Amino acid sequence: MDNFDITIIGSGPGGYVAAIRCAQLGMKTAIIEKYNTLGGTCLNVGCIPSKALLDSSEHYHNATHNFAEHGINVSSIEADIKQMVKRKNDVVSQTCDGVKYLMDKNKIEVFTGIGSIVDKTTVKVTDSNKKETLLQTKNILIATGSKPNFFPGMEPDKKRIITSTEALNMTEIPKKLLVIGGGVIGLELGSVFSRLGTKVEVVEFAKTIVPTMDKTMVKELTKVLKKEGFKFHLQHKVKNVTNTGKGVKLVALNKKDEEVTLEADYCLVAVGRKPYTDNLGLENVGLSTNNRGQIEVNDNLQTSVPNIFAIGDVIKGAMLAHKAEEEGVFVAELLAGQKPHINYNLIPGVVYTWPEVASVGKTEDELIAAGKEIKIGQFPIKALGRARASMDILGTIKIIADKETDEVLGVHMIAPRAADLIMEAVVAMEYRASAEDIARICHPHPTYSEGVKEAAMAATDNRAMHI
Repeated sequence: MDNFDITIIGSGPGGYVAAIRCAQLGMKTAIIEKYNTLGGTCLNVGCIPSKALLDSSEHYHNATHNFAEHGINVSSIEADIKQMVKRKNDVVSQTCDGVKYLMDKNKIEVFTGIGSIVDKTTVKVTDSNKKETLLQTKNILIATGSKPNFFPGMEPDKKRIITSTEALNMTEIPKKLLVIGGGVIGLELGSVFSRLGTKVEVVEFAKTIVPTMDKTMVKELTKVLKKEGFKFHLQHKVKNVTNTGKGVKLVALNKKDEEVTLEADYCLVAVGRKPYTDNLGLENVGLSTNNRGQIEVNDNLQTSVPNIFAIGDVIKGAMLAHKAEEEGVFVAELLAGQKPHINYNLIPGVVYTWPEVASVGKTEDELIAAGKEIKIGQFPIKALGRARASMDILGTIKIIADKETDEVLGVHMIAPRAADLIMEAVVAMEYRASAEDIARICHPHPTYSEGVKEAAMAATDNRAMHI
């Protein structure tokens, strides 16, 4: 029986980053992964492959819609989705190989198989041949992530009624695609196929798409996607989806309780994800999940069994790879006797449409509901010289500050490379900067980052200069 300081179940971003930090801090570390490749959902069937396809489809869209305006004349352009998927697979393979390299470099022992808890200091690994290996361990970290969710009537058959996993390996471009769910996953994968010529219709139960986002961003993103050809069926409750053999038929109830029937080639079920805790052996140590399937933890990410921790998608909070990474580092440093800290309010969120959408801090509605006196500065992307030069003129940047102290409380943007731009706001808010602090920082010209400065100036005595 092998002995470890910590055994980590799950090799996604939370698990493998935790393993690296534990090893850096001198702990003998084991990591267990049930699949043959490391990296979990994010690297294999989530963040990385979806961004690869988003970039490929964006190149195609630019070639067919924008190149001529730039003076680049091309003809006979066609989308080769098989090549796009092959490139995506190559990106995934390289990234997963990189994680394996990092495990070897940091002398982390990797076990392939299903990890389950036998007791609070013993973890069992069962490989594909049913061979069992027992690991003796001082601490256990659960980082098993999540899996696609669905509700009754929309059960995926993985043929015509698909999840994000199957969508990432499509070998044909559908003429029409139904997407159940107007959240991040549905809109990103919907964008991939819309750019390639697919007619995309989104069925969403809520009043808006991405309902947790700031209302200004929701309005702007809806406008952008409609311009791309998206059609939205909001406040529609799906009754059932059926595979008709050569397509799908979806029946939903609209807000008037009337039946609406939609047909398409495929239906992507994208109604979020749920924690993955199957066969984990929680009951062996007296642990269970709450009504949302999550493992309960305290502020130190400990379960009710003090030496068993949980991070990422299996606990409360946003299901984000970077949240899981921060939590993994937190646990490692806590075990090493350090005093780590995570500010959950300052974990940024991103939607990788184009333009991208990014946010950090509180939304306008959240602050109003909390009784905060606020002031708002906005700046349209089209007013930037860099935006006109690149023909990326859609979007806006919004900064919300405390009316009395000028402290920045929330930053929301839909803009080119918003996923990267948002980090200026995260750093500023981590140090409790004011809108004027951002306004007085010199930003390079011409860049998209000037929009952040202008929005900050707009929030500070309404003194934006270029509008």
